[in-house]
Order: sequence, then structure tokens, then C-alpha cells
Amino acid sequence: MTPSALDTPLTRHTGITVPLICGAMYPCSNPELVAAVSDAGGIGIVQPISLTYVHGHDYREGLRLIRRLTDKPIGMNALIEQSSKTYHQRMERWVDIALEEGVRFFITSLGNPRWVVERVTPVGGVVYHDVTERKWALKGRDGGVHGLIAVNRRAGGHAGPKSAEELMDELGDLGVPVICAGGIGGASGFVDALRLGYAGAQLGTRFIATTECRASAVYKQAILRATEDDIVLSERLTGVPVAVIKTPYIERMGLAAGPVARWMLRHRRTKHLMRTIYALRSLWQLKRASLDETGTKDYWQAGKSVRDITEILPAGEIVRRFKAAVG
Repeated sequence: MTPSALDTPLTRHTGITVPLICGAMYPCSNPELVAAVSDAGGIGIVQPISLTYVHGHDYREGLRLIRRLTDKPIGMNALIEQSSKTYHQRMERWVDIALEEGVRFFITSLGNPRWVVERVTPVGGVVYHDVTERKWALKGRDGGVHGLIAVNRRAGGHAGPKSAEELMDELGDLGVPVICAGGIGGASGFVDALRLGYAGAQLGTRFIATTECRASAVYKQAILRATEDDIVLSERLTGVPVAVIKTPYIERMGLAAGPVARWMLRHRRTKHLMRTIYALRSLWQLKRASLDETGTKDYWQAGKSVRDITEILPAGEIVRRFKAAVG
């Protein structure tokens, strides 16, 4: 490929030089990691709950800390599921603060992105929306988003059911740029995604195994040791399948949601209550497990990109290697 392949709709939308996103990760998106990716030419995404609840920053002051570390563009992740009025109001306020602090790139997840689009577009903001299949992509496009994050079956966290190739076939005709999310741990995977027609790539697991990420050393070493066959889908965290590393703790706990949880998730009146219970529990479990240095709480999210992750590197070095691989 030629260096011109780095000039994509994503780089033009964001003002970055490498079409590479450090995806928002709970609890791993600490300010130093976000800033390091942006400073090297990609774009780091702030995860508000991670910034405040896990890493202890006032939201506005956390954004300003990142600004002191880099003057390059950063983004924000807005989880827009209508779980409660209070949560929605808090997310609206976080979006407003981000705009006040100069953020102009937003990634929306788990709901209708229209309100975010309507809030940020008048001041020059751009919204990309997480999707796992065409029907959600159509809803996002109809909501006015400027691009799509196509989450494939090799992703960590809430992975989709389809391959990167299948998603490009499904979404490539919708008239908006599409970003490949899932399974990219090395520079060759990044190049392959651009060749498929993606406007860039979003990485999560690869950026956990970095010097800037505050995840525990045992978590990072687990990523280095894992093969893609060690990545399994567990319903025990959120009620829907989440990609995690198979560990003794995961094996003891099992992968399927319990019968009561499954019943509650199937019924409209109890679904939101069960999701709230899962959300509160998972916030605590993931925070505890990801930062714990003893390794006894081994509940670690990761995608199949672990196959290509063999060393802990500075985040900026990853961006530079990916850029050099393009040409």
C-alpha cells in the first residue's frame, strides 16, 4: 500500500494522521493511554465512567489533564442506552462538557444516536456509531451519524456475530465510512482492514498491553500468553455474551447466565432491571479484576487479537508501527 492509504474519511473527520482509534475501554481507558495514542497520530477515546469512577478524576478536570498531555484530537464514548433518566441526564452533561472542552469526535454505543448527533453537529462535531449488523447500521445512519464502527466476532467485550469481511459486505454501500473493530493485534491486520475498504481500525486489547495503560501487570501478561482459542464468550458479566480470557475463575463460574437472569432478560418488564443489576455488578467486578495485581481476580476482557500480541509496548510505538506498515 502507499502512504495515501492513510488519508481516509476518518482522518479527515478527526484531523488525525493515522486512521487508528484506541477504543473506549472500561476500566482500561486512563488519561495517559488516551493521550499517548492521540499524541502519536491516532485518536484516543475517553470512556467517562472509566475516567471518573475507576481513575478518580472529575470529568472536566480529567479532560483537561489529557489536554495537558497532548494537544492532538481526542474523542469521547457516549453509552446511550436508555437505562434510566438519571443516567441519560448524566451522559448529556458529559457530552456538553466534552464539547466545552474542545472534543469534536464522538463514538456512540447501545442506543439511538440521534440526540448526540443533534447536540454535537451544530458545533462541528462528528459521530460514529458502534454496530454489529446491518439493521443497527441503518438505524444509526437514519439517526444522522457520520460513520460506523463495525464490531466483528473477533472483538473483545461485546463482540458481534459476523466476520470483518461479512460486515464490510453488509455496510459498505451505506454511504458513510466504516471502521473495523475486532481482531487486530498487529500491523498486518491493520493493513488488511484498509485493503478490505475500511476507513480505519479500532483497537482495544492491543492497547491494554501497553506501558501507559494502568491495567495490572498480570492482566497484561495474560494477554501475552493467551491464544485466540483462550477467548471465550461469557454471559455472566452483562447478560449478553462478552469476550473474555478463559481462566480458572471463568471456568469455575461457567459461561451461561443463570436461569433467573435468563428469564428476567426475556421479559420486557424485568429486562431493564436485570440489565441494571448486571451493569452495577460488572462495574465493580471489572474494576477490581483489571487493576488487581495479585491475579486472583482473573476476569479479563480481551479479543482474539491476542494471537498477534507478543510484547508490551508504548502506545505511541504501536501507532508508529502501524503507520509504517502502510507504506
